[in-house]
Amino acid sequence: MIHAIFGLGLRATVVLAGTAIATFALLWHAPGDPALAIAMARYDVVVTADVIDIVRAEAGLDGGFWPAFQGWIGPLLTGDFGRSSVTGRPVWPDLVTALSYTFPLALLGLLIGMGIAVPLAVVAARHKGGWPDRLAVALASLGAAIPAYWLGLLLILLFAVKLAWLPAVGARTTAHMVLPALTLGLGAAAALTRILRSGILEARLQPFLPAFERRGVSAGGIARNHVTPHAAIPVVTVFGLELAFLLEGAVMIEVIFSRPGLGSFLVQAIGARDFPKVQAVVILTALLFVTINLLIDLLYHTIDPRIGDHDA
Repeated sequence: MIHAIFGLGLRATVVLAGTAIATFALLWHAPGDPALAIAMARYDVVVTADVIDIVRAEAGLDGGFWPAFQGWIGPLLTGDFGRSSVTGRPVWPDLVTALSYTFPLALLGLLIGMGIAVPLAVVAARHKGGWPDRLAVALASLGAAIPAYWLGLLLILLFAVKLAWLPAVGARTTAHMVLPALTLGLGAAAALTRILRSGILEARLQPFLPAFERRGVSAGGIARNHVTPHAAIPVVTVFGLELAFLLEGAVMIEVIFSRPGLGSFLVQAIGARDFPKVQAVVILTALLFVTINLLIDLLYHTIDPRIGDHDA
């Protein structure tokens, strides 16, 4: 088990290092002068060449790619995300503030998705081949086919514009979270329904289940002690990764619904070529994926110890 955790940690380090280098390289080689973008975002006026040169020196952009990268990655290794190239403020407090809006939205979206997916999948698996099963599969396929941004606009038109039941933009009240969370949740429900349905059906086809039935084990006992653990493995995978994907999806949804959070934080940072802010979001997202993958592997071992023994 310790050997497996060490291997996962090593792979996580490689992923994070590669992500940091790739993102910094993309920002560095993007069209336009990053010093000009930073200066215009900082002063919001037409800037002179002298001001651009000063900004370039302050941002560490005058020494080449690798010196600039080392100047950013060095403090990061000690937990310092640096200061914004535009405002001069520390990046970490602003990032935490943005995340405080995005994480509850993603979590609520995941809960909505699970609340829809679990009953749909159970009913579909119980009536395999029947009309409830076909309806559940059709709804899941439809949900997977609709882009999140288009679904968000449809919900705005229906519930905010036509019915005037819910607010469409902002984050002032709890009601402002309903439409964006519903947009995320409906998309998550599509993936979760299909995976959960398949897991339940596969678990029910295990060859040892008829033996338990012949021994007089109740249907509830079989479902609780044997079907559920087998069906839980793919669900754990999708549940963890779906939360990470919803955090990413929330970035786009926040832009559509004009909510504060990682969406506006990232869009503004990219437009201003604010390297520390963009890198902070990317590193945080990569770290989230890596951590979730590690937790999923540990849960695998808890659900089925044979998986951990095999990996060891």
